[in-house]
Amino acid sequence: MDTLSTHLLCRPGQPWTGLIRDEGVRPAVSGDKDAEFLAFVTVSRRELRQVAFLMCRDWHQAEDLTQDALVSLYAAWDRIEVRSRLMPYARRVLVRKLLDQRRRPWRREVATTVPDREDVCAGTHDLGERRILLDLLATLAPRRRACLVLRYFEELSVAETAEALDCSEGTVKSQTSRALAELRVLVDDAGLALDDLLQGVS
Repeated sequence: MDTLSTHLLCRPGQPWTGLIRDEGVRPAVSGDKDAEFLAFVTVSRRELRQVAFLMCRDWHQAEDLTQDALVSLYAAWDRIEVRSRLMPYARRVLVRKLLDQRRRPWRREVATTVPDREDVCAGTHDLGERRILLDLLATLAPRRRACLVLRYFEELSVAETAEALDCSEGTVKSQTSRALAELRVLVDDAGLALDDLLQGVS
């Protein structure tokens, strides 16, 4: 279980068995389940964390939210019979937790020195443009920001985005359209081109 705890980056002094007990989840008795889960975490954790960062702009909070989403996934593991549904489930839980936090009045300050930050928006032209895009995303309402993150950064389809946000495809389309319109005004005011900023990630 120590390896599993390491991959989940559990908080110091909080082993994996204690973590799932706190969440009301019974530890797995099957080594196959733990092996499968560990393999999934190894492949998906970085992507989930980057989605969380694009939504909250705080690497520490993104790490916490990613861990919480993975704990929820572990609890539901035996109920997800089709393994291709694991990532959609984890993504949906992560987005729900993010949106719930955005509704709260308290905000954590944005971290300034964090690992892997250069990987976010890596397709855009340079660090300056990546920072501009992140700043612009932060001005959007949470659900609109989520639509752009999932559609443009994660390259999800409208249907996949609707599933992650637990809404209709029509809502995704309208929210994405409005978010792009808002961004276009801000980008135009700054003398930049939105299409150029999004070119590397669309």
